Amino acid sequence: MTVNSLGPIRTTTHDEELRARAAKVVPGGMYGHMSVAAGLMPPSYPQFYARGEGAHTWDVDGNRYVDFLCAFGPMLLGHRHPGVEAAAARQAAEGDTLSGPSARMVELAELLTDTVAHADWAMMAKNGTDATAMAVRVARAATGKRKLLKAAVAYHGANDWFTPKPAGVSVEDRANIVEFEYNDAASLSAAVSAHHGDIAAIILTPFRHDAFVEQELVDPAFARLARDLATEQGAALVLDEVRTGFRLDVHGAWEGIGVRPDLTAFSKALANGHAIAALVGTDPLRSAAADVYVTGSFWYSAVPMAAAIATVQEAVALDVPEVLRLAGERFRDGLEEQGRQVGLTVRLTGPPQMPILGFADDPDKALAFAFTDAAVRRGVLLHPWHNMFLSAAHTPEVIDAALEATHEAFAELRG
Repeated sequence: MTVNSLGPIRTTTHDEELRARAAKVVPGGMYGHMSVAAGLMPPSYPQFYARGEGAHTWDVDGNRYVDFLCAFGPMLLGHRHPGVEAAAARQAAEGDTLSGPSARMVELAELLTDTVAHADWAMMAKNGTDATAMAVRVARAATGKRKLLKAAVAYHGANDWFTPKPAGVSVEDRANIVEFEYNDAASLSAAVSAHHGDIAAIILTPFRHDAFVEQELVDPAFARLARDLATEQGAALVLDEVRTGFRLDVHGAWEGIGVRPDLTAFSKALANGHAIAALVGTDPLRSAAADVYVTGSFWYSAVPMAAAIATVQEAVALDVPEVLRLAGERFRDGLEEQGRQVGLTVRLTGPPQMPILGFADDPDKALAFAFTDAAVRRGVLLHPWHNMFLSAAHTPEVIDAALEATHEAFAELRG
């Protein structure tokens, strides 16, 4: 590797070629959340990847990174965790997508209801959007009501109700969405009062993790208010744990504050990278869940269910939330100290398991982008405006190696 005044020069030839080819055959060259990332990230940031192992990932040009994105959340235990991959391989040898579900479906549902404190039943799907959409349908089927109350800006999937980019979506599709401000009791109470008697669900993330802004932990009093108002209205309280599932608490993100939802949506980390989602719920909603029609060609596939069983069992056995908390604190403390050494105030907000990076006095995030660029060129994959993720593979040794590289990145910023 050669070095110039901007730091290490990393090969990007194949990535650039793939971007050019994609532009010819994929609308916009990329879609979904990756199209947003592709359009905003610095040129050094890879778009195409070849493989992952543990806490590391390699792009198509062979550059290796300590990965603090974890595929935007799915890698709870690290890329290609041996136990998870072995379970998936054993099931694949028997069959994956069959003419009906395998026994793994029942075993996974049993495991989820044994693990998640409020769960009496479980249904499987493929993506987080599937799980949140299922929650909405179950809530509406159970209540006969229309309105969905959500926090402003909060992302709950790419369906017509919640997509942040409403191109192709009619006004009518979103007519029953009512927004309030996260952690603002008066705002939530006003939204409930304005739509009294017609509220099917209040949906919340366990903490505020909107992009481009500092993350905000939930105020326990606000969470309790949401629970009380949902109960008073005969509405469902839905916790969207698509991003947080099994990272904050294996029994449910709000168990520590004594607030239990009626429905919880999981995906991302549920099977450590294998495609699956789940909706779990309480007994009063069981009949409605049985009545709604939700399905998909690959929703009963057995391999991701086997992977999910292995992942959840390992998460419980290791107490993964605590492992990730310690790793995240080590990384956060290291970055903050490095920033102080060069006169910069680093702000990693949110739970240490999934922090977002920021700097004081950086309203346009210029420093965050510059630092991310410098870190990426030194083999540390960070993100300047989306929350990041720690995995169980981020050992102290891995964290310390990443901090050696970020130390050089800070020096470049002040060089």
